[in-house]
Amino acid sequence: MWGKHVAPGLVNDANALLYAAKSFAAAMLAYYLALSNGLGTPSWAIVTVYIVSQTTVGASLSKGVYRLAGTVVGAAATVLIVPTFVNMPILCSVVLSGWIALCLYFSLLERTPRAYAFVLAGYTASLIGFPALHDPGSIFDTAITRVQEISLGILCASLVHRYVLPKRIAGLFNAKVLETLSSARLAVATSLSDGPSSGFKHLHMALPLQLLQSLNHHVPFDFALSAPIGQARKKLHDKFARLLVVNSELSERRQMINTLHPQLLRLEEKVRSWLNGEPEITGEALEKQSSALAKMLSAAARQPEDMLQASFAAYLCEAITLLLQCERLHQALAQSPQSQVLADEPPAKGYVLHRDGLAAAKTALGAFTLVLVGCLVWIYSAWPDGATAVSVIGVCCTLFGSFDTPAPHLIKYVIGSLYGVAISLLYSFAILPQITTFSVLAAVLAPVYLLAGSLQARPPTTFMAMGITLTLPILSGLGPYYGGDFAVALNTATALFIAIGFAVFGMSLLQTVQADAAIDRLLQLCRRDVKLSAKGAFIPDEVAWTNLMIDRTALLLPRLQRSEQSAEQILNKMLHYLRAGLATMHLRQLLIHLQRESAAQVHEVLGMLSRESDVQKIQAKVLSLINAHSPASDALTQRLNRGLIDLYCALNISGKESADDR
Repeated sequence: MWGKHVAPGLVNDANALLYAAKSFAAAMLAYYLALSNGLGTPSWAIVTVYIVSQTTVGASLSKGVYRLAGTVVGAAATVLIVPTFVNMPILCSVVLSGWIALCLYFSLLERTPRAYAFVLAGYTASLIGFPALHDPGSIFDTAITRVQEISLGILCASLVHRYVLPKRIAGLFNAKVLETLSSARLAVATSLSDGPSSGFKHLHMALPLQLLQSLNHHVPFDFALSAPIGQARKKLHDKFARLLVVNSELSERRQMINTLHPQLLRLEEKVRSWLNGEPEITGEALEKQSSALAKMLSAAARQPEDMLQASFAAYLCEAITLLLQCERLHQALAQSPQSQVLADEPPAKGYVLHRDGLAAAKTALGAFTLVLVGCLVWIYSAWPDGATAVSVIGVCCTLFGSFDTPAPHLIKYVIGSLYGVAISLLYSFAILPQITTFSVLAAVLAPVYLLAGSLQARPPTTFMAMGITLTLPILSGLGPYYGGDFAVALNTATALFIAIGFAVFGMSLLQTVQADAAIDRLLQLCRRDVKLSAKGAFIPDEVAWTNLMIDRTALLLPRLQRSEQSAEQILNKMLHYLRAGLATMHLRQLLIHLQRESAAQVHEVLGMLSRESDVQKIQAKVLSLINAHSPASDALTQRLNRGLIDLYCALNISGKESADDR
């Protein structure tokens, strides 16, 4: 509560310092226990704490669980690979490089926090496998020790972050839901004005929904939550996603209608007042009014203009309903988590992830090439520290392979590593030789780790800080006893920077995703899916299609900043594909209920859409069908006309985009 009365900058500073203090306490606890249990490289317990520690309880625990799983799998794979191929160094290098690339491939396909387990499976194989080639007989002991050290670090980080002034991710999730709900209300109010409709205006909510999904994955690690809570969070996403579509439909129709029906105009004014916080107007009353008006206008519709009015009223009613449902779901999650809101509805779909196997394979192949090239250079040059360099290359390829442009993040890590090396040399040869007790050691390490930890808690400086927190314990030799060797430290540091420099160069060439290429790829997949849906070869659930397109849009939005294409035109295309896909699926579902003649006419329209015929020709055909089925005397014809109007409006977006191109 105190954060509401203090400047946000001070709150962020306080949270960063708290994170730094808790992480340092966990690191020292893990280091002390590792020393007490006689583990060979207790510095890895410190490294693990700083890798898995997050600013919230749920994120820390989930990352720890996935790191442990990935470490065990990676260590087991290394124990199988190295002894088998140790006498064939090139083949061993190929197999280890292939394992790292395979783990990266699956992590890129997973695209949830669970992907970290795959990252660690490759990361661990790189760190254990390549150095073990010098002494393959000790590979099993090394793997077991590494798993013990990492497990200890995970345990200490989990305990400290969970029980010492814990920051729950559930509170952050609920706050983000409230913020998204406020944005949604504002978006609907804007759509009821006379402003122009655009893709950016409606699709910008994709990023908050992606963030909510990311937070949602960690929420179960905060508490032992029951299944209804998970369903409520999924339902909330489904409602927000549907609201995005409904809002765009509303805006499009508002621009197309010349003069609103008097009753509809009065209702629109009331809805705007309600959205702006007018206390005398309730959403439940507006929901009833809009539903009755939509039915009346639909029954009385004779011309396409009348059907547009009825469609506008129906979508206005749906928008009100969705906003009320989102408010109830948010209140249930925030106040009574065990209540089952909207329990009578079918199970929610939740977030649907876009997975592109071809893009993941290209990135994984780049990682395989870089690691293998590093291995060949090491083998044929007989470089004594080559194993260290190659293991660092493997780590860089797995840890930074998920970024479109990994080089800037690697450069930040290099800068942090420069500081880390300098500090490590200072500690290793000037400070540590004078220390004889653990308490004094913790005291002299505290200033550096508290500063670096506070920087790690801030996203802009996270990777730079990790260069310090991860380099210091290893390079300064925080082992069971002091064993400083300047030549060894210098050679290790040299191998580190050569490896990261090679990774920056190689990943810029082989693992960088060009923004325009990625955007074109997403648009191509969307266009393909709409065509397949029109042919009847690809008919997903409408909710699943909406959620998939939301994720694709969230992937596309950050890339627009690096693109040379028009952001407005790209987002208009995405909105067109989203709504055209929904209209096509709706019409496909009606085909089995239509009479033969009507079904044949709808088939003709869908065939034109699958062949990507001229937009104006398709719209003309759709209008002729609407006129042929007017007035709508039964519910089935009303549903058909509504689907045809949806398709017409979706094509209208495509027509605008084509006109802009010309």
